[in-house]
Amino acid sequence: MTSQIPAFPLRHVPLSRRGSWLNLSPVVGAHRTVDDVHLVSHRTGMHPVLSVVPRSTADATSGRWSVGADAASVRWSDGALCVQAVFASADTLRVRGDAGSTVRLAEAAAELTPFTGIYLFQDPRDGSAVFTSYETGCRYRVTAITGRLHIEGAESLGAATRAVTVTAEGDSGEGWEIAIEEFESSRPPFSASGTFDENAREVAEEFAAFAARIAPWTHQRELAAPARDASLLAAYVLWSATVSPAGFLRREAVLMSMHWMDKVWSWDHCFNAIALASGEPALALDQFLAPFDHQDAVGALPDSIAHSERLYNFVKPPIHGWALSRLRAEGLVLADGVRDDVYDKLARWTRFWLDERRVPGRTLAFYQHGNDSGWDNSTVFDRTRLVESPDLAAFLLLQLEELARLADDVGRDPSPWVAEAERMAAALAELWQGDGFVARGVVDGGESLRTSLLPLLAVVAGDRLPVDVRAEVARAATAFLTEWGPATERPDSEWYEDDGYWRGPIWAPSTMLLEDGLRRAGHVDLADDVSARFRRLCERGGFAENFDARTGEGLRDRAYTWTAAVYLILEREAVRRSDAVD
Repeated sequence: MTSQIPAFPLRHVPLSRRGSWLNLSPVVGAHRTVDDVHLVSHRTGMHPVLSVVPRSTADATSGRWSVGADAASVRWSDGALCVQAVFASADTLRVRGDAGSTVRLAEAAAELTPFTGIYLFQDPRDGSAVFTSYETGCRYRVTAITGRLHIEGAESLGAATRAVTVTAEGDSGEGWEIAIEEFESSRPPFSASGTFDENAREVAEEFAAFAARIAPWTHQRELAAPARDASLLAAYVLWSATVSPAGFLRREAVLMSMHWMDKVWSWDHCFNAIALASGEPALALDQFLAPFDHQDAVGALPDSIAHSERLYNFVKPPIHGWALSRLRAEGLVLADGVRDDVYDKLARWTRFWLDERRVPGRTLAFYQHGNDSGWDNSTVFDRTRLVESPDLAAFLLLQLEELARLADDVGRDPSPWVAEAERMAAALAELWQGDGFVARGVVDGGESLRTSLLPLLAVVAGDRLPVDVRAEVARAATAFLTEWGPATERPDSEWYEDDGYWRGPIWAPSTMLLEDGLRRAGHVDLADDVSARFRRLCERGGFAENFDARTGEGLRDRAYTWTAAVYLILEREAVRRSDAVD
């Protein structure tokens, strides 16, 4: 099982462990990558805490050390010496080095002020070095398991160098080893649980077992190497971005990334939940419910949740009925009490859209800004921001129908939801112009630009659409297809941008919603093609936040969980279709 361990460039994918708020990476801020690997914490936001710089005792400079990583550890090497790090637990990193090597841990903050920076002292109780961070609100204790700590700048204030260098003890020929722990106020002196190698094996086995549950095809059948490797790396991206309950996150949660996108947004979580559903049902349910823990008085979900931040200034699209249907199709069973709770929460979320986001006397709900749609800067919102959009109507149609099914399950009257669904279906038809769906301004009724893929996501309504509408949407969708999948802005549009966020690049959620809708609309061959192109894109370029639609180059954050999740979902379904044929 431990052979199922993916390797990856640390500049793209950080090293972490399920449950940890820490990672090792040279990515230290939004779009900011430095030369040295850092210990980074995601408590209260993304904060580089300590640089981790290996050296040779024979060379006072850092020299040329290469760095490599896999799901179990990070390894630095200068060709002769090796330094290695492993997460012994969610809050403890162990680092060891060969005799003749050292490692220097230096504070990432430039200065200690009364409200910012890091303070360093030596604890007289056990000789450990303790860095305390204003930014994270935590302490980072460095304990020598073997070897010696050389502390620089202990108890200094203001602008000063604060660092710990680790060396072997004397001339014994043995190496050194340290533990770095993250905690809040205090804890007993460090006590090792097992050896370094035992910890590394434990991590490898823990990850391999997780991957076997959510991507069983990686070891159950013959699989081409690109698909196997991508599936394992996708599983790692999800596993390593899973944090334990803390701050505003009341459940074990999969962050969107262990880089700077270290939040849960209230539609991203649905794709992660679906990817986890068949192998990790409890974790999948936690992902689905995480934003509902913060539902407000009028039923709205927060735009996003992080360790120490919860935002309500925007929302995200109501794809939750669609997602719940997919989860239940994957075999997720809701216990009686949970099912009632899910029904109540989903009903309140739906009523928010029907009561708070509809003009009185009208059926269609509206977005107040592109951010509400999840497509922040889509050209749909160029002419006017307040828009009645066909994708929103289709999402609500599916959500109303899922509520009707849930109402039956929990002994409630489904008829109000059925009636609302019928009205929504009729209103969606009003946005059909014969050659495509259009979004329109709430105030003036004028049409939005029609060069975005967003209105075509109404195809998610599948077989609820008339046959001729499905055929025309499928035809229109082909104009967005590039070698790598569906661009979010038509490539021949004057507003298309290679790195234009939602004005061109390929994204995982739009790809999955389009693929799912086309499949249920009966355009299976086109759905298969969309799936194959996107899977090939991820196998080639990893799991970036989005991709240049022309070149397939990964853009922005390179370890994004919903991209990994959608890859796993599409690969899982492709394997099932292949198995069904066999």
